[in-house]
Amino acid sequence: MPEARLALAQATVHLAMAPKSNTVITGIDVAMADVRAGAVGEIPAHLRYGRYAGARELGNAIGYRYPHRIPEGVFEQQYPPDDLVGRDCYRPTRHGEEHVLHERLIRLRRAVRGKET
Repeated sequence: MPEARLALAQATVHLAMAPKSNTVITGIDVAMADVRAGAVGEIPAHLRYGRYAGARELGNAIGYRYPHRIPEGVFEQQYPPDDLVGRDCYRPTRHGEEHVLHERLIRLRRAVRGKET
């Protein structure tokens, strides 16, 4: 406890003062409903683990692009399963401070999807 006292206090203050939104729970509910309905899909092959014998033959990790190697840190690449491409669980509003997240998410989705969202 003594070692973590300051870090825990700072985290508590930060979370207590952070802007809140019910779109977070709404997004979780949408995602949970998808899972319950079986809308999970297969992990895209380029995202599957590829550091074992036979991975390449299965197509795993082929074509994966590492976003941390570029200054922007993001580029066009499919992350969700094919059946869930374009499915947005989290939809921030333009209310209060959330408008900043709304605008940022628009830019990120455009970069990742390579088109207008």
